[in-house]
Amino acid sequence: MDFVERIYKTTSRFPKEELYGLTSQMRRAAVSIPSNISEGAVGRSEAQFANYLTVALGSLSELDTQIELSYRLGYIGREEF
Repeated sequence: MDFVERIYKTTSRFPKEELYGLTSQMRRAAVSIPSNISEGAVGRSEAQFANYLTVALGSLSELDTQIELSYRLGYIGREEF
């Protein structure tokens, strides 16, 4: 949840033209991570929970790519990256 909050704060400084592009994609991917973990943890079999964790990892990987792109585009600095 702390990571999601940080993504929201970081993307709030992105250019306005990215609101429906990179900003939106990053926020959705970030929210997806803890959402899938919590959804999978409630009353699921181990196999079902593992599937939710796989989806969360996919969102994390997607977000990793988007963070690197944000750095390459100059939306975030080296230290934040």
